[in-house]
Amino acid sequence: MNKDQKNEVIELLKSKFSQYSNFYITNTESLTVAQVNDLRKTCFNKQVEMKVAKNTLIRKALESLDSEKYAGIFDSLHGVTALMFSDSPKEPALIISSFRKANNKLEKPVLKAAFVADEIFVGDNQLTALTNIKTKNELIGEVIGLLQSPAKRVIAALLEKGKKEGAVEEAPAAE
Repeated sequence: MNKDQKNEVIELLKSKFSQYSNFYITNTESLTVAQVNDLRKTCFNKQVEMKVAKNTLIRKALESLDSEKYAGIFDSLHGVTALMFSDSPKEPALIISSFRKANNKLEKPVLKAAFVADEIFVGDNQLTALTNIKTKNELIGEVIGLLQSPAKRVIAALLEKGKKEGAVEEAPAAE
């Protein structure tokens, strides 16, 4: 790969890191070609973009964007690296987990690091935590539910009070 090609890859990676607020760094080493193709297909179907790149080029792209912001990721850049870019903070984690289960509890791909909502998660042991992250829409739904709950209680109490008062007023009229 000559210098122009490397610069082209760095620019492509920079645009991907800028475009997506969430990305995962995984190790796909020792996966068969068929397994990698299956993983790519799953990613494509779930709107997750998967790219394989050299660690030094990934590092240069991240350093040129903001070396302090991504500093915690640099130690994870070793071995075979596949990047998973997504708008969803947890979709890549769900893909990795389901891929492992579908392949007889395979330990690959290994999560090396993830950058989710300006936070860095390092290590495969973070995968479970990442699958439990709430998406923006899930959080909005919870907040709306919480906001509606007190209003529903007040309305229910007023309706119940109205029924009781209505029953009291009707009783004398029946006599």
